Amino acid sequence: MNTQLKKGILELCVLSVISKHDSYGYEIIDQIKDKIPMSEGTIYPMLRRLKNDKYLEDYTEQSESGPSRKYYKITDEGKKYLHSQLEDYKKLVESVKVLLEEGF
Repeated sequence: MNTQLKKGILELCVLSVISKHDSYGYEIIDQIKDKIPMSEGTIYPMLRRLKNDKYLEDYTEQSESGPSRKYYKITDEGKKYLHSQLEDYKKLVESVKVLLEEGF
């Protein structure tokens, strides 16, 4: 899969997972990796960037089974961004579907 295309889709998936419930890095990876092949090295820089862009906030919580974990929470700005990006994605998918059905 094209790297840039995959990166954009992964961003949508990450925001979508976090919008359902606050999540930590490995939990996010675990929910996505079976559907979209990726490496951990892709997600953590993305989480930092989304936080820097004010789409996510983070907080630390003690884990019952090991060290503290950094959880990510979507912000109101992040929810708006996710909604906007999902709308763009749906329009793109529909346009591609029409083109493929019509043939080239």
